[in-house]
Amino acid sequence: MSTLRVTAEIVTVHEHPNADALELAQVGLYRAVVAKGAYRTGDAAVYIPEQAVLPDELIEELGLTGRLAGARANRVKAVRLRGELSQGIVCRPKALAGVDLVRAAAERTDFAELLGITKWVPPVPPMMSGEVEPAPGLLPWLEIENIRRHPDVFAPGEPVVLTEKMHGSACLLTHHAEDGRIEVSSKGFGARSLALKEDARTLYWRAVRQHGVAEAAARLTERLGARRVGVFGEVYGDGVQDLTYGADARRDTVGYAVFDIAADIDGTVRWLDPAGLLDGELPLVPRLYEGPYDIHTVLAYANGRETVSGRELHLREGVVIRPVVERHSPVTGGRAIAKAVSPAYLTRKGGTEYE
Repeated sequence: MSTLRVTAEIVTVHEHPNADALELAQVGLYRAVVAKGAYRTGDAAVYIPEQAVLPDELIEELGLTGRLAGARANRVKAVRLRGELSQGIVCRPKALAGVDLVRAAAERTDFAELLGITKWVPPVPPMMSGEVEPAPGLLPWLEIENIRRHPDVFAPGEPVVLTEKMHGSACLLTHHAEDGRIEVSSKGFGARSLALKEDARTLYWRAVRQHGVAEAAARLTERLGARRVGVFGEVYGDGVQDLTYGADARRDTVGYAVFDIAADIDGTVRWLDPAGLLDGELPLVPRLYEGPYDIHTVLAYANGRETVSGRELHLREGVVIRPVVERHSPVTGGRAIAKAVSPAYLTRKGGTEYE
């Protein structure tokens, strides 16, 4: 999931093709369904993104009682309204009545705390949890922003790579050259600098041992002359998420595919392409496209069927976009990397979102 921020945005208003009383307010490349006449192109409004959890008072104010997702009907989720995909909520909460939203949009002010909005954290199933210990040297995974929110992360024509975004759970492994120690964690625990103690019942340790990830990381650390190396892979299969790719994590070998590598070399952490370093040693996420960046190409590849199993068993979650030459992004303030998610994935029924 991306970082939760509730910001003021300048909206562009489009006609809703299937409803006379509704319109579409566009933020970045996201579109949210709004009442007709509520906004005009160039107006400033607050944008509440998907996965935001709203307080009851705000839900009632916005007229959304009983209409949001989750057991408490308080979570923002992508929906189709009269045939059009609506992602997030565009509104002007009463609590911000005296705020200059145009200025707030320019200053990128975050209103989440003031409005009592928090980020949804999915529950952790027992096999994805376990006993943890401090791991200050663990290389953590980062949050990836959605290209629809930040469509200018990449320049038109910039050489990029698209890999399939898999619906599993991120497995973080850090190998330390000094003593050969390995630390294994999930994205959630890793964000808090915690590692999972080794336990054969834990999903992530099962994947690491079954696929020889620790051994591959040790070889890579030596080849790169690194102080530590992080191998980031997706574990998947039945029992992990609702999309299984034909694997059964409950009984058979846990599905595993590497999607990124970080290496601490001479005190600097560098992000590296797994395809040139671990191909043939570990399973890798499918590489779908390499060529000039074009948003229409990206969105086209985000749709379709999965390619992991080779059998197109179910829909594709989306794609991850990264430049051929790793670089910093002034748009996100960090690494130039983004995701594009399939509308079919967002609106599927019975989906799970465990971390």
